Amino acid sequence: MIDQARLIKEIQAYAETVTLPTDKQTQIFRHAFVDTITNTVSIRENGEVFVATGDIPAMWLRDSTFQVLPYLLIAEKVAGVKKLIHGVLEQQLTYLLHDPYSNAFNKEADGGHYGNDASNIPISPLVWERKFEIDSLCAPFFLGYHLQKTGYTEHLTPKFWNAVSVAVETFIREQHHESSPYTFVRSDCPVSDTIPCGGKGRAIGYTGMVWSGFRPSDDACYYGYFIPGNQFIVVILKQLLELLPKNSNADLEGKMRLLLSDITLGIEKYGLLCDEKGNYFYAYEVDGLGNTIFMDDANVPSLLSLPFLGYCENNDPIYLTTRNKILSLDNPYYYKGVHLCGIGSPHTPSNYVWPISLAMEGLTSNNLNVIEEKLEKIAETDADTLQCHEGIDVDDPKRFTREWFSWANMTYCQLALHYLKCSKIEKI
Repeated sequence: MIDQARLIKEIQAYAETVTLPTDKQTQIFRHAFVDTITNTVSIRENGEVFVATGDIPAMWLRDSTFQVLPYLLIAEKVAGVKKLIHGVLEQQLTYLLHDPYSNAFNKEADGGHYGNDASNIPISPLVWERKFEIDSLCAPFFLGYHLQKTGYTEHLTPKFWNAVSVAVETFIREQHHESSPYTFVRSDCPVSDTIPCGGKGRAIGYTGMVWSGFRPSDDACYYGYFIPGNQFIVVILKQLLELLPKNSNADLEGKMRLLLSDITLGIEKYGLLCDEKGNYFYAYEVDGLGNTIFMDDANVPSLLSLPFLGYCENNDPIYLTTRNKILSLDNPYYYKGVHLCGIGSPHTPSNYVWPISLAMEGLTSNNLNVIEEKLEKIAETDADTLQCHEGIDVDDPKRFTREWFSWANMTYCQLALHYLKCSKIEKI
């Protein structure tokens, strides 16, 4: 059983050793790094660990992954971190096996739901929201892979591989979404909160990629093939093939390799755009029928986050062209103001930049000046709350969305630890 009180003390003791370039940056890190383990984590008797997203009492498969991922960076310094991450993963796998089409779950099967959804499949009382987001099926395995990189392997159980099989079968089914049973209809809501065309989505052509109902912002995809999400699947499949014991499951391995090939070819054929100078860059969404959207959203996976996820290096030419465009007014959700400039989201008001995206700018760079700049920009726009928030008004940092958003806090912490690593390298 995980001793949460002891783990809190050990994480707090580590946080007290961290000093960042300014007192404010240091204060935010020390607060946020301890806040997640103290106020979002609930440890069950069976060892599973529930992680609330913050001011919403539900656990997102994606959010929870990035909420605890920074702790792995101190796994060799703080006893108990690996067991904690294992517990979070066990909870995620339980949820995924319960319903691979759901993105967020209740702590208990108490019937709590966000909104009244008219689906052709009844919503389980354990499910908070049944939005199919392909990144939600990737996030637990991303966490499991990075846990294994610390030398820990106790999580690589039959349950883990059973969940992999369920995720892979779901992806294969959604390569042909027209024959999928999944629909999502929500009434009396913004258009971004429901899927059009009777809950099936707009017309698509076959691409080899996997259809997604929603983006990681929880907003509906406009076109069905979400490119960063499919790129995340590519990353996960490669990682899982690395973890899969040789000759242990030929059927699963064959399905993963074929899926990996299909998606990779689909991205290359349908997911690349070309500018007037002949430079290629990634689209955000496509339909396989010739329609595309270019933009980027602050939520991860994003086009900005591709090197962080492991899809490419941060000096990859296509990535750099894409990065330059999304960090400019070519991206309709890139905002500039008196205090901030960066990527926001259609999920929040116009001219609101997200600290998650600011942190991701630093996390996808090895330039210490860029990393320091993003640390400082987040710190100076916290409205004296020691919280990173969801979105912040570019002209008035006292205007923000979400009082408490643990994912944002921990992405800032990830950036701070990235800064410490890069500063040591530069000093050498």
